[in-house]
Amino acid sequence: QVKLVESGGGLVQAGGSLRLSCAASGSLFSINTMGWYRQVPGKQRELVASITRGGSTNYADSVKGRFTISRDNISRDNAKNTVYLQMNSLKPEDTAVYYCNALSWTVGERWGQGTQVTVSS
Repeated sequence: QVKLVESGGGLVQAGGSLRLSCAASGSLFSINTMGWYRQVPGKQRELVASITRGGSTNYADSVKGRFTISRDNISRDNAKNTVYLQMNSLKPEDTAVYYCNALSWTVGERWGQGTQVTVSS
């Protein structure tokens, strides 16, 4: 079992910054890739950024140079593994619901509940 809990969304003015956090719990050692996706009404969910356990990252072209994904090591008590999305120079077109995602070789793909990010112009 893998559970994802997101935090950090909110309202920010264009040019501002936000940091999203996603705490994973459960079968942490089964998780390879974690990432962030976003979705606006009427559109497909799209990848924003992802990071593997080894630290390899991948970004959507629209966020390169503005967003940074990072990932803590699994906590000492093996209870939590947190991934972050630092979002700088935010634009109104970044407005969306952001979802945390984890790929586990035991339980498959898991999603968080989503957190709203709104960027005002």
